[in-house]
Amino acid sequence: MTGPTREWVVFNDPKRKKHVWHFDVTYLVSSHQCIFGSGCQGVLNEKSPEMSQGCCSYGAHFSDKKDRRKIEKIALQLDPEIWQHSSVGLKKGISKKNGKDDWQTRLVDGACVFLNRPEFELGAGCALHVHAMRNDVHHSTVKPEVCWQVPLRAIEEFDEDADDGVVHHRITEFARHGWGEGGEEFAWWCTEEAAAFSGAEPVYKSMAPELRLMVGEVLYEQMAAYLDARVESTPAPLRHPSETKIVLGATRTTTAPN
Repeated sequence: MTGPTREWVVFNDPKRKKHVWHFDVTYLVSSHQCIFGSGCQGVLNEKSPEMSQGCCSYGAHFSDKKDRRKIEKIALQLDPEIWQHSSVGLKKGISKKNGKDDWQTRLVDGACVFLNRPEFELGAGCALHVHAMRNDVHHSTVKPEVCWQVPLRAIEEFDEDADDGVVHHRITEFARHGWGEGGEEFAWWCTEEAAAFSGAEPVYKSMAPELRLMVGEVLYEQMAAYLDARVESTPAPLRHPSETKIVLGATRTTTAPN
């Protein structure tokens, strides 16, 4: 699948040699935001806003054993008052093994075990997210890595055929192709819909806590300072096609000064 044309900026990693970061300027300066419960159509083959499943229909794949063990421990802290499927999760476990090193959250009635459904007393939503709110902590401390990162996506690329040994890291949006072949079948996906580009702040500010965790404090500050200046400069950054619904021009890439 061909993604939208966009602008990038490149930074050297401030702490690690031969690590380079590519930031998707077009997405990071956009007004995209999660609209779960406010127009999200879900990620099934048919639009299904009434199910209020958001992107939780298939469960969350854990990034590694540490990520999985962390959530398994947090699940033991959840009050049944905020977790509709606590009896299933605590009895059968919240994790399901798909392969040798592939684990994901267990599914209950066609969605993640942590997803409370609309008929639940507290309404639809992630029990882990509710737990974070009640304990006044950021949701990244209690949710699987992929869950607190989406709609951001971190991609690590290493070209084994290259002589320089450079590792490239990309921070961009979680588009359809991030889901693999299954993403092609979604009836709806938020980064393609103008309705989801309604945030009061650009992504690099609204998701600052997540970005700081993903790239580190020093690099985040460098990137944010660049984008602060970039949004005020001329010509303006390439706009996300879901904000404009027009065909954009050629990709523009900038290498940030060291």
